[in-house]
Amino acid sequence: MCGFAGFFDFQKSLRTQEYAFVVDKMATTLTHRGPDDSGVWVDESKGIALGFRRLSIMDLSVEGHQPMLSKDGRYVIVFNGEIYNFKALRQQLDQERKIPWNGHSDTEVLVESVAHWGFHKTLEALEGMFSIALWDRKEESLSLARDRFGEKPLYYGWMGNVFLFGSELKALVQHPSWKGEVDRDSLGQFLRYGYIPAPKSIFQGINKLLPGRFLTLSPRDFQTRTEHIALYWKASDKAADSKKNPWGGSIPEAVDALENALEKSVAQRLHADVPLGAFLSGGIDSSMVVALMQKKASKPIQTYTIGFEDRRFNEAHQAKQVAEHLGTDHTEVYVNESHILEQIRNLPLVYDEPFADVSQLPTCLLTQITRQHVKVALSGDGGDEFFGGYPRYEKAFQDWKGISSFPDSVRTLMKKMPVQLIANCLNQAGGLKKRPSRPGDKLLKLSKKWACQTPQEVYERYQAPGALFGQVAAGESLDSTAFTQEACSAHGMASLPEQFMFLDSQIYLPDDLEVKMDRASMSVGLEVRAPFLDHNLAELSWRMPWEWKSHPSEGAKWILRQALYRYVPSELVDRPKQGFEVPIGDWLRKGLRSWADDLLNSNQMKTQGFLNQEYILKLWDAHQRGRNLHNILWPVLVFQQWASQWLGEKIVD
Repeated sequence: MCGFAGFFDFQKSLRTQEYAFVVDKMATTLTHRGPDDSGVWVDESKGIALGFRRLSIMDLSVEGHQPMLSKDGRYVIVFNGEIYNFKALRQQLDQERKIPWNGHSDTEVLVESVAHWGFHKTLEALEGMFSIALWDRKEESLSLARDRFGEKPLYYGWMGNVFLFGSELKALVQHPSWKGEVDRDSLGQFLRYGYIPAPKSIFQGINKLLPGRFLTLSPRDFQTRTEHIALYWKASDKAADSKKNPWGGSIPEAVDALENALEKSVAQRLHADVPLGAFLSGGIDSSMVVALMQKKASKPIQTYTIGFEDRRFNEAHQAKQVAEHLGTDHTEVYVNESHILEQIRNLPLVYDEPFADVSQLPTCLLTQITRQHVKVALSGDGGDEFFGGYPRYEKAFQDWKGISSFPDSVRTLMKKMPVQLIANCLNQAGGLKKRPSRPGDKLLKLSKKWACQTPQEVYERYQAPGALFGQVAAGESLDSTAFTQEACSAHGMASLPEQFMFLDSQIYLPDDLEVKMDRASMSVGLEVRAPFLDHNLAELSWRMPWEWKSHPSEGAKWILRQALYRYVPSELVDRPKQGFEVPIGDWLRKGLRSWADDLLNSNQMKTQGFLNQEYILKLWDAHQRGRNLHNILWPVLVFQQWASQWLGEKIVD
């Protein structure tokens, strides 16, 4: 696991001696991602520069140093991630072409695969998590690529006539051409979801490469400033193909196939030349991963859990019970408001793009504790998105059944009604009662729900933090959505719950969950691997009927639980899903109140012009008086803190 950055400056706006200095400065901002080694490669005559920071996991010797050149000298590569099937690829290369290998790193196998098979074919053959930058010295072209489910980040974009790219935004900011302006459309999506779905980023002109894509750029593209993006793996096509070839065996055979596929995925992710462990929440996904790890281990594996003093949010005791049953070497740490406040102050450095999934706080703590003992950890991320783990899939489906019973004309009329004005009047009237109430809020929520025109709009209501985000932003209405009809179509999923689950795998999983884990873990130099994010396992899950994932009488992740019962007794498995939640609403009234007060009352909010300070302060006051508005306020607080770090006192144009 590593980090890289670079630029392609065809017009050669820098002096010759500046190329190495600038790209090294960019890469140095990623030292947390790769504290073990660094390197740069430049060709000033072509305007290309690559910088790299290494976290040594496989082949700890200098033979794994990057940037790395292919044996024929044609290709130069920087690569972040792990190729789990690199040994099989190496064997195949040896059969087809004799290569004088220097070491045993996956990077060397990767660049030689490109030299032998070409970039596209190599990408199709890879099993792993990765982002790649490749310079072709013969064609004088740059290629970028990202793994199938977006585990590893990759930003890119134009600043003037310079094309920038890197693992994190903070690296791009270091280039002298940088003139980052906040993209209001992206800000709208952030306030809506708490994260910014790809391909957008918070800055104008800077994008995230979508999962399963590769990008190419050559000198002839600089006049139009147009990069070429293509797919090497299309999730919707794979899902549709899987549905055309549904599982034809029995349920016990399906459980066997699932267990075998997951066991293979876990085994691939155990390859490392450094100590490794696992996160264990006590839930189904992490318990399954840990059970299969322990099955293959000759001694107790190391597992790690975060607990909370507030019993409503604490599942550490569940994790401890599973750990004791499986015989792991278990570590649990309890956290409180003071621990969280320490994490909050560092959030803009860890997440250099606004990110407001509140579970980022315990995730940062968990990765810090884990890194004190191991350099690699396995997680259960992805189990919910492929095996029906969220109740919202069925809830949104039931909502749509009710909403769709109304004629389109009625729903269209409801969408055009001045509901906000009516809601404000109702709230004012409710506030005059002896026991004040806010009936307008309920009307607003219901009206938005019943005005939905598509099932995707209904499902988005479960993804957005609240109905009031549009009033939080200053200026024009920010009504951008990532859950478009185009994003939801052509995947062959017959049932709406399956469509919602697929949608999560394409948006929520890469742009929320994986961002949360990647930035938190890499901020302390910890590599996290997710066995559920194996594309072969995903394709197997898509072949299975929805009823095996969400059983009509026995609940969510039914097929996965059948596999877990083979390792863990049912009384430790069949417990309510809790999720990685924290009592942020209470904390904002107590230990975090002073921090939040400073951000919300700052002159910065007013001068920058992004947010409606007067309205936000009303929400803040209402939250302090007992209304639970933390889902709306947390993104505001995160954005303000981010702005103070990355925008300073800059005033919006």
